[in-house]
Amino acid sequence: MSHSKKLTVPRARNFGWELKPISSAYFKVIRNKSNQICVVLEHALLRGVSTEMIHWWFHHFTKLNVRLIDIPGYEGKTVPAYLLWHPSDHVSAELKGKLGPGGTPRAGAKIHIKETMQYEKYGLKYPVDQELMIFYHDKDGWGMGKTVPWVGPMMSLRISFKDVYEDGKIIGVHYHYEVVAGSYKQNFVAQKLTNKIVGDFGTEFWNAWLTHNTIEVGVFENFLPVLFEQRNHTDTMSYAKEMNPITESPAMQNGFSKSLFEARVKGYSESVNAFEYQGVTQKSFL
Repeated sequence: MSHSKKLTVPRARNFGWELKPISSAYFKVIRNKSNQICVVLEHALLRGVSTEMIHWWFHHFTKLNVRLIDIPGYEGKTVPAYLLWHPSDHVSAELKGKLGPGGTPRAGAKIHIKETMQYEKYGLKYPVDQELMIFYHDKDGWGMGKTVPWVGPMMSLRISFKDVYEDGKIIGVHYHYEVVAGSYKQNFVAQKLTNKIVGDFGTEFWNAWLTHNTIEVGVFENFLPVLFEQRNHTDTMSYAKEMNPITESPAMQNGFSKSLFEARVKGYSESVNAFEYQGVTQKSFL
């Protein structure tokens, strides 16, 4: 996460979606025994989505473009699919380094992300212009972060997802997000770097991040099934308001599993090395 103010943020896109409120998720920021920042975010059920769709998205989204049919200010224009993943905060995402077949992501590659946190409220107060290492990419999750030479892990973001079934059919996805920031090491260099990199991640920043992420993950319901259906025709992908498959409001949703959320918060609170507890390179714990 970076505080560069050189980003040019595209005009907001009014897709007509009802965005998920932060009340639809369980969220907490804690400090563990080594004073690392540990963030646990348990999202509401992603309705009408499958892990196959989400894995496909993470595998291809940086290369996809979508023609917007009737989005005000974008009528008939083709934009990066990344701009559908958030209606106002996203700028660009680009893969770099040792990529997989066809320029796809793999562990060990890098992703350069440009976005803002809650741009419509804070403008460029909380920009992100950061190159992160991809630690994990599989059918059950995604992990990325930053490692500092001679110090070790400094930031790690881990997403876990799992299909939810009802009467033998997938009705949605359990989507869980965790962030660890700061070194667990107590030596002078490690702590100085920790303060430099994450020292100004205060309450306002994390609240902006929560709003950003709740919207970002929530809109998977509105566009991902539509794009996934067109996955064999990526050169002609399109999206119009009438394609939105969601008709029920998300206003009354809550985080999917309160017990899991509380258990993870407790685990982080009692940890000495939060990176070890998070297990960013391991299979999902869901």
